[in-house]
Amino acid sequence: MEHDPVVTRSMSIEAKARIARYAIVACALLAWEFLPRAGMIPYLFLPPLSDSLHLLASDAAIFGDHLLVTLKEVAVSLVFACGGGILVGLWVGSSVKVRGALLPVFSALFAVPLVVLYPLFTAWFGIGSTSKIVFASVYGFLPTLLGTAAGAQTIDSQLTRVAASMGATRAQEVIWVYLPATVPTILASFRLGGALVIVGVVVAEMMTSIAGIGFQLSKFRTQLNSPGVYACIIIILALAVFFDLAVQWLDRRWRHRGRNGGHQRDVRSQAPAGAVG
Repeated sequence: MEHDPVVTRSMSIEAKARIARYAIVACALLAWEFLPRAGMIPYLFLPPLSDSLHLLASDAAIFGDHLLVTLKEVAVSLVFACGGGILVGLWVGSSVKVRGALLPVFSALFAVPLVVLYPLFTAWFGIGSTSKIVFASVYGFLPTLLGTAAGAQTIDSQLTRVAASMGATRAQEVIWVYLPATVPTILASFRLGGALVIVGVVVAEMMTSIAGIGFQLSKFRTQLNSPGVYACIIIILALAVFFDLAVQWLDRRWRHRGRNGGHQRDVRSQAPAGAVG
């Protein structure tokens, strides 16, 4: 069986890139551990990696309780930010009139640094979880909406004309035409919006909170507990990386499903008449 040289070359490049990524991460972790121990970096600025990992292990129950609070706030914020952003983005992107009226407004709002508005959220919703959820939802809503709307604008107009000729309603067009055709763009927007939701929750917890990983990070910072600060950073990075990998897995599954579906349609179209029921 002959191998396609283009595919082989592409796989070789991908394998080399993967090895390079692993090497960079390994070098960074080794530097994190040994440079502070060698005295090349002050302990207050960067403690050894093992010290932060030891604190994580010894206080796992405490970190777990605060992580649970953060996860709950992130989960609820994702529903409002990404779920709402996808729905509104499809609505805005699929309508020329709505897009012309609202898209410039949303684009302008996205340029506003929302962090400076967080005191307003605490004044309106208090210092509990509600203000964190609302702030993170708004923080992730706009990029998800804008990305989804951009994807909806790329839909082939013939698809919508065919749906209209078949008597599809506006809602049916959005669900059965725009949504399936923009899934890759939606996942990319979800990837960005979800990451900003995590950032929004952590930042809000750092500013005003009594629980959560962001609260723990701020607490360790005021105590000049560098291992504790970096232990919280490790948890936040792990949460962000896990979310990113999950979205990448969904994207690969969707693309694999699309390729298999297209292959099956090709097989059916090439089969002799009466061979396929």
